[in-house]
Amino acid sequence: MRAQDLLKPRPEGLYCPPGDFYVDPVRPVARALVTHGHSDHARSGHNSVLATRETLDIMALRYGDDFAGSTQAVAFGERIAIDGVGVTFHPAGHVLGSAQIAVEHNGLRIVASGDYKRIADPTCAAFEPVKCDVFITEATFGLPVFRHPPAKEEIGRLLRSFAQFPERSHVVGAYALGKAQRVMRLLRDCGYDRPIYIHGALATLSDYYQSRGIDLGQLEPATVEKGSKGDFAGAVIVGPPTAFADRWARRFPDPIACFASGWMRIRQRAKQGGVELPLIISDHSDWDELTATIRETGASEVWVTHGREEALVRWCELQGIAARPLHLVGYEDEGD
Repeated sequence: MRAQDLLKPRPEGLYCPPGDFYVDPVRPVARALVTHGHSDHARSGHNSVLATRETLDIMALRYGDDFAGSTQAVAFGERIAIDGVGVTFHPAGHVLGSAQIAVEHNGLRIVASGDYKRIADPTCAAFEPVKCDVFITEATFGLPVFRHPPAKEEIGRLLRSFAQFPERSHVVGAYALGKAQRVMRLLRDCGYDRPIYIHGALATLSDYYQSRGIDLGQLEPATVEKGSKGDFAGAVIVGPPTAFADRWARRFPDPIACFASGWMRIRQRAKQGGVELPLIISDHSDWDELTATIRETGASEVWVTHGREEALVRWCELQGIAARPLHLVGYEDEGD
């Protein structure tokens, strides 16, 4: 069986003809398998959705309980047959509930990894390499310039800034799903035990993380309606990146603008965004992790999608691994 007969790109997303299902479709379809809850991969309106319990819960929190006609939760490692096609979900290490999806038929195995990272993260299950014939990898940071420093070192820079400027607030921009909760957990793991103030847009997902046993410590609403700016002197406030564009961030005393993202490796991007303290913390793999993962899968063929596709394709070719870009559209960097 040819790989392109088992999974092929279509305008709706990756399609499996023998199983008649899509992986992370960007348009409503009859049957969707979803890798994780970020909005560029998990969309509402499908007739049926198969995903991990956490991903289904997150979709319901974001879109409402009626986000799909029907849903089915799958556990990591559980094998499900869909019209004769074997499907298993494996941890991707990206955000809570994130999964790689292995698709098997007639002795051929393709792994669609979705978004993934390899470094330790206590807010989600760790990535597990899956042996396969074809590996579909993201390439968000698929250039050799992207090598992420240890996340605790970046949080250490934030803690040192607290000590240096105790009279100022630190407003940290972080994506609402995954990154925000990871920053909070990193702060706790580095010894920060004071309340963390959060934008209202983070409350529901952060409460859900806590309900799944991920301790984020004491979280308080970041509002000045019942107090004054002075109440937030020396405080850390976490909010979505969009909050920096409105008056919300200016409510706090002499705020230091921080942003947690792999893109903060690019100084010009941080400068353009008005970021005073860039924190290079990513929920995607860097160049070394991408290439190491490809080797670990043992795949003889690699398909590269949503990111810097050409560089990773070229690297594969130099290693004697067949590779091609998929040129899928509709996937952004919500969880960078």
